[in-house]
Amino acid sequence: MEIIDAAKQAMEAICPGVVSCADILTLAARDSSEYVNGPTWTVKLGRRDSTTASRDLAEADLPLASENLDDLIRKFYKKGLNAKEMVVLSGAHTIGQARCVTFRGRIYNETNIDPGFAIHRRRTCPFSNNAGNANLAPLDPVTPNTLDNRYFKILMQKKGLLHSDQVLFNGGKTDDIVAGYRRDSSSFHADFATAMVKMGEINPLTFPSGQIRKICSAIN
Repeated sequence: MEIIDAAKQAMEAICPGVVSCADILTLAARDSSEYVNGPTWTVKLGRRDSTTASRDLAEADLPLASENLDDLIRKFYKKGLNAKEMVVLSGAHTIGQARCVTFRGRIYNETNIDPGFAIHRRRTCPFSNNAGNANLAPLDPVTPNTLDNRYFKILMQKKGLLHSDQVLFNGGKTDDIVAGYRRDSSSFHADFATAMVKMGEINPLTFPSGQIRKICSAIN
């Protein structure tokens, strides 16, 4: 959030009260994709910021690392996103890391996992509860700083780090989608950009609702 705050401060200095934190976040997502060799897309502007804040409300619709395929599809569908869009957006997991506490159950208890991969991950994620909970592991250990289709190759090798990753390729209705993106990186990038635009337009606050926050972490 320090980067978002810095961008907001810079915008307020030259154009006060015009560009919302919501728009800055949306632009940052687009620019971050391009920075790591992913696709770019046109961002519609004009969002406004909420005058309330609720962590519980914000997290209520977020998919959990422990969720099964049907639950994931249902959550995305509630937001107007179909199963294919859910899979392509999950491809963002080719970037970033996860905490031990979110994948411990998978590497010790699940059978749809490459044995060597599980052993490797156990080295920094002990079995005992609370030991090493915050230890990090890359979601994509091969190209962790590139937004490519490696994530889908990992799933087909049964090396998905999170339970919610591997369920996308586990004999279910999204297997063919995963296989398609593994074969065609251009298709992944094109569909990812389209889905990001669609996700960025889910229930935006627009005038006269909301406000333009002066500081992103607090209402005016």
